[in-house]
Amino acid sequence: MANSSMRRAPSGTAGLGILLLCATGARVWALDAPAPEPAPATGAQASAGLPGGSAQAAGSDSGEAPTPDSTEQGHTELTDSFDHRPLAAILHESRLVGLRDTTFDVQLRSFYLDRDNFDTSQSEAWTVGGSAGFKTGYFGQFAAVGATVFTSQRLYGPLDKDGTQLLETGQKPYTAIGELYGQFRLTDEIVATAGIHELDTPFINTHDSLMTPNTFQLYAVQGAAGSTDEMSLRFGAGYVEKIQPRNSDDFQSMATAAGAPSGVDRGVYVAGANFKADALSIGAIDYYCADIINIFYSETKYSIPIVDRLSLRFGAQYTDQHSVGGDLLTGKHFSTDQYGLKFEVALGPALLTSARTITAIGTLTHSDSGTDIRSPWGGYPGYTAVQIEDFYRAGEDATLLRAAYNFPRVTGLSVYGLWVKGSTPHVANQYAETEYDLNLKWVAPSPTLKALTLLARYGHVSEGGPSDQHENEARLAVYYQLR
Repeated sequence: MANSSMRRAPSGTAGLGILLLCATGARVWALDAPAPEPAPATGAQASAGLPGGSAQAAGSDSGEAPTPDSTEQGHTELTDSFDHRPLAAILHESRLVGLRDTTFDVQLRSFYLDRDNFDTSQSEAWTVGGSAGFKTGYFGQFAAVGATVFTSQRLYGPLDKDGTQLLETGQKPYTAIGELYGQFRLTDEIVATAGIHELDTPFINTHDSLMTPNTFQLYAVQGAAGSTDEMSLRFGAGYVEKIQPRNSDDFQSMATAAGAPSGVDRGVYVAGANFKADALSIGAIDYYCADIINIFYSETKYSIPIVDRLSLRFGAQYTDQHSVGGDLLTGKHFSTDQYGLKFEVALGPALLTSARTITAIGTLTHSDSGTDIRSPWGGYPGYTAVQIEDFYRAGEDATLLRAAYNFPRVTGLSVYGLWVKGSTPHVANQYAETEYDLNLKWVAPSPTLKALTLLARYGHVSEGGPSDQHENEARLAVYYQLR
């Protein structure tokens, strides 16, 4: 791997110029939604990670809206961790040839975020940028290459209102080569990737809910075995060496990102699989970072159809975390876990969700304090993790109620609101919290503007401490898919 400083790209107008000249490749373990036609999906096409997507599509020729899903923007569930496009689409992509079938992708974004923090400070910025990249077809029916440039440029951002993560620390704009990789077709359904690339799994993921995603230096294999319309086994394994955080143009070791002391350089070994048979989905994934942390995550889903477009959905998840080896992360041994349950009623264009998570107090040797769950390499997959808070503090139990609705297709509108109540954690000077979120999305229904998406999000957190603190956050975003 080249040194990250060699990949630093210029910011400012030069960075925007690079963005418009380049183009994005398909992700490793990406959220590639099933396409109606067997065409290759590229990273930028899925990279917005917008909430309120379809989990149960209505007829494409009707005006009926699809049933929403409850995956929070920027989060990755286990069922979305392995490339789950239809086999026809995978086979189509495997037939692409060299430069002749090079695909280009350009997505523009503009984002405004304003947050009043618990400590009475304010974070505010308005940015413009996005991503641009390309991916070739396969040379010799074996190897393809791709690259992506990301940029975020400041339109507004007072220096005394830092902290939005739309820009680098100090409200500095950035431009970075976020992807530069080779992809190798081992079989029609098994692909290896090496280089700088996106990755989407529950604990190592793009966390793509702001201007640009996390990307990683990695070596990975993903694939499928015995896939049919009714049954499939998806799997992946690899080694993740470094992470480029979503508001940075530099890479750092996975151990450093996890909070290890300066000079500790470790990567993460990851392996997992997901099995789906009709309405049942079950899977597990493990992350091992030597001398730092081991994370195990499993998730099971089951759906019961009742009548046309009415179904009941059940989900269960479990997370276990503990230190390993030399305990270099904290200097002491620690361990903790979290259980989560989710129940949903899907009725046509509406989805009602209730969820509960229970976080253990955990243990930290030679300390009376508990241990929070850690999610240092992306968005946390917990059922009660939402826009502002993750509700995974030591000893914290949380309950979520959520309602989502997709208006008729002709409107392009979808909306959801939620409430989460977290109990007082086993952490000194921390208190019970309640969060309310409201999200509105509009996808242009007009054929001439169908690449345009507008998103408005608002979150409010109140804390039950002696000073009755509050946090408010407003987000406004525009996504436009150029090609």
